[in-house]
Amino acid sequence: MAVTTPYAPSPTPYPVHVDAVDQPAVSRWLWLVKWLLAIPHYVVLVFLWAAFVVLSVVALFAILFTGRYPRAIFDFNVGVLRWWWRVTYYSYGALATDQYPPFTLAEDPSYPAHLEIDYPDHLSRGLALVKWWLLAIPHYLIVGILVGSGATVAWQADSDARWVLGGGLVGLLALVAAVVVAVTGAYPRPLYDLLLGLNRWVLRVAAYAGLMTDQYPPFRLDQGPHEPHGRMDLTSSGGPPPPPPAAPPAGHQRASGQLPTGGGAPVARGGWGTGSVLTVVIGTLAALTSLGLLSGGVTTLVASSVARDADGYVMSRVEPVGSDGHAVVFSDLEIHTAGARWVPEQVIGDVKVTVTSGTTGAAIFFGIGPGADVDAFLGSASYSVERGPGLEPREVAGSGSPNSPSSVDFWDATREGTGTQELVWTPKDGDWSAVIMNPDGSAGVTADVAVGATFPWMGRLGVGLIVAGLLVAALSAALITLAMREVARTPART
Repeated sequence: MAVTTPYAPSPTPYPVHVDAVDQPAVSRWLWLVKWLLAIPHYVVLVFLWAAFVVLSVVALFAILFTGRYPRAIFDFNVGVLRWWWRVTYYSYGALATDQYPPFTLAEDPSYPAHLEIDYPDHLSRGLALVKWWLLAIPHYLIVGILVGSGATVAWQADSDARWVLGGGLVGLLALVAAVVVAVTGAYPRPLYDLLLGLNRWVLRVAAYAGLMTDQYPPFRLDQGPHEPHGRMDLTSSGGPPPPPPAAPPAGHQRASGQLPTGGGAPVARGGWGTGSVLTVVIGTLAALTSLGLLSGGVTTLVASSVARDADGYVMSRVEPVGSDGHAVVFSDLEIHTAGARWVPEQVIGDVKVTVTSGTTGAAIFFGIGPGADVDAFLGSASYSVERGPGLEPREVAGSGSPNSPSSVDFWDATREGTGTQELVWTPKDGDWSAVIMNPDGSAGVTADVAVGATFPWMGRLGVGLIVAGLLVAALSAALITLAMREVARTPART
């Protein structure tokens, strides 16, 4: 005999409907390798999430101008969330099924996890500007705790080597459920209900942040596979059948193909086929590429105009150098232009080096000369060879003492004196070494050095990047528009 037990009506149903089967069906040990089996889906989701972000920006502008979310973009973004939910349900967000997720944005009635979102008739222009970054912050904090980076167990190899357990609460609870299944063969129902509720919370926040609804996500944990929105639960000795769905509020538009709350097979809504999905993904990747090109172009132009000194050189910051020996050497400055399609004048331009003695009021010598001549000049003296930023100098041991550097004439360019010495040099073919010494060749050299160049190509590069970015942006807009028109022409599938 059936006993009818009324549920107390809950608040207004939230427009994001997350549903799953009443009882999970999983094997004892497949969860150990699902991280491997799900890799194809993870790869696809990387591109789908990129498209989700770009199309959400497009939707933002559409909402600002029209107050409506473009239906084709809405269906695509719902499909991305649905895809993510199926993979999460299969993998380490629930580990509640062994049925492999389908590669489709559309609803699959045969899969045990479902997602539908009510299409809004109108969206607030003002909320669209602030809800995704400001109003959702409290929920972002909660979602960060729930999802985190996924449950992980790792060996921290440092001075206090130890095992470290970290990640989100959802991933941790899913692993606990998997261990219980491995031991007992049954998925613990309280954990199943809790995991469904936590994932439902995350998906509601994702839809709100994606501008798909103006209704603020409730701070309410609706546990279980079905959303209890004012329904009747028919209980009998044979087990609980799915309760009937509650009627939607007046004036509320339900998405085509939405799964009735409480079970039932959804009707898949068509439009986004493989070709249109590939087109929009390529278009969104092009949009991200254009953003990088435009950012690089603007940055290059700004650096070309702002980062130059009064003489037109892009200078490095001042770095201290020193040696207990007789010299600081910058070697292996190899320049070979024979047969090359570029020359130093086009790539580097003129080079400027400023050198200041580290000892107040002391004189300093700086010269650039052929590498072989510099090596012969230093001979058996001790000196330091700079190897680059962040690297310790290479110390060359020796017992000899070199002559005064100004006593030899192989230098291509030199500067000597007190205060800051500024040397401008035009790069030439050859193997060169730059040397900092005390004018008398004595040991113990300290100096502050800055290097710069004119880089004549920076302005042209900046303009070229901006032009390329605009062209790629136009291509992106064309591809996204083409995909949306194709979706609009495609009849809905039933």
